[in-house]
Amino acid sequence: MKSTSLRTPLLCLGLLSLAACGKGKDQGPPQAPPPEVGVVKAQAQSTPLAKDLVGRVSAYRSADVRARVSGVLLKRVYQEGTDVKAGQVMFEIDPVIYQAALDSAKANLAAGQATYVNFHNLAERDRKLRPQNYISQSDLDAAEANERSGAASVKQLQAAVESAKINLSYTRVVAPIDGRAGQQQVTEGAIVGNGAADSGSSSTLLTTVDQLDPLYVNFTVSAADLDRLRAAQAAGNVSLSDQGKTTVKVTLPDGSKYDQDGTLDFSGATVDPTTGSINLRALLANPQRRLLPGTYITITANLGELHNVFLVPQAAIQRDVVGAYALVVGQDGNVARKNVTADNLAGSNFIVTSGLSSGDQVIVSGLQTVQPGKPAKAAPFDPNKKPGEQGPPAAAGHAAGGKQ
Repeated sequence: MKSTSLRTPLLCLGLLSLAACGKGKDQGPPQAPPPEVGVVKAQAQSTPLAKDLVGRVSAYRSADVRARVSGVLLKRVYQEGTDVKAGQVMFEIDPVIYQAALDSAKANLAAGQATYVNFHNLAERDRKLRPQNYISQSDLDAAEANERSGAASVKQLQAAVESAKINLSYTRVVAPIDGRAGQQQVTEGAIVGNGAADSGSSSTLLTTVDQLDPLYVNFTVSAADLDRLRAAQAAGNVSLSDQGKTTVKVTLPDGSKYDQDGTLDFSGATVDPTTGSINLRALLANPQRRLLPGTYITITANLGELHNVFLVPQAAIQRDVVGAYALVVGQDGNVARKNVTADNLAGSNFIVTSGLSSGDQVIVSGLQTVQPGKPAKAAPFDPNKKPGEQGPPAAAGHAAGGKQ
């Protein structure tokens, strides 16, 4: 009887122990908390519409210096590669032939003037005699005709003298514009010109003068891009600047920023059929002559202003075969993927034109610790924190498999 009473408490204790063990096995180990991520809240705003392009520098004015008369080139007066002023003598051509031609023209003019004086005196005498009928009307008409012919001949000879003077002046070849003179193309002693007083492009090229301040920057914009911008302007999403208000910032080949901004001064009205682009040109000051024609530079053209866009740090935008996307922490605390359009930069941020909504909590740091559909704890993004400080180390292994 005594042994039966002892076995009953022991059996009860065993059953309680088994129940406690079963309850602990059902709960399992405690779950890790959701990873902490740094987020920025998306806010719609306006931002400058900037586009990075490649431009080529060209001279504001470029003038060929050519021989306008034929002869032997005597000497070069200017120093190659230096700045010259309009009207400054650059070359001298042998003037002997042209001086002789001028002297001959002057002599012919003097003879013509003497002949005119003789005709004039005869006509004056006949005009006095005609009222008394000492001469016939036909004689007076002939005298006056000779007088007029002599006057016309004098004018013709005067023009010949002026032409000879011009040809003689062309033996001193001067700079047509202010600018920097180039390399001499013909050496002293060579025969230049082609026998015409003003032979144009077929005459001998002596050198070239380029005006370097200001300069032109030539670049192109895709006609398709421009059409999209105009459509966006019609929809109210973009405000395009007028031609005179469109500015251009220049990045030099070494990566440094040029200290002068340019202004758009020309926009083509036709599309190049070979490239599908429109030619544009900006005017750029160059007081230090730092830029030279022919240089390729990177320019940032401020074409206007974008409306209702989001500026998102570059680290928040990822790309895969589908395209650009961002991860956001939703109202339910879970991570969601949002496909976005982010083709341009504004400083260190991407300009997101579609895909986000105001108030979205965009994940910037801790992306490696989360995956879509899983919970995450959002905290304001701190750019001063190191990447590993935004989330707990325990979650790193879980998130590694979630990054696509």
